[in-house]
Amino acid sequence: MKRFACGDIIPGCDAVFSAADEDGIFAQAAPHAASEHGITADQITPELMDRFRAAMVTV
Repeated sequence: MKRFACGDIIPGCDAVFSAADEDGIFAQAAPHAASEHGITADQITPELMDRFRAAMVTV
């Protein structure tokens, strides 16, 4: 099981996502990033994905 806290990348955000794997987390976090933070798919750079993966923890 994986867990991702959006606030680890975007300070002040209290959204937390849990899923069986990284793909499940991304499926939840991507729409959140777009609707709450204005981050669209074309703005998801390899560097942002590295930060996203580094912030995920196994629970």
